[in-house]
Amino acid sequence: MSLTLDGEVRSRDDLVSFVRELRQDYLRRGHEWENRSLDGFLEALAAWMHDSPGWYQNVARVYQESGSVP
Repeated sequence: MSLTLDGEVRSRDDLVSFVRELRQDYLRRGHEWENRSLDGFLEALAAWMHDSPGWYQNVARVYQESGSVP
C-alpha cells in the first residue's frame, strides 16, 4: 500500500488499496463497525464528505476542492 506517512490517499492506487483494506477489516471485525450495512456506511461516508470542508477548517488544514486523485 502506498499511503503517505500522514495517512492520506494521494492517488487512485492509494484509494484502491484503502478500499480493499476497509473490506478486509469489515470481514474480520464488521460486527464492531458503527455502520454495519453498506447503506449505513455509504450514507455516513457521503455525510462526512459533505461536511469535510468544516473539519479541515477546524483543524487548521488547507482544503482543496479538487485534488490529484484522477
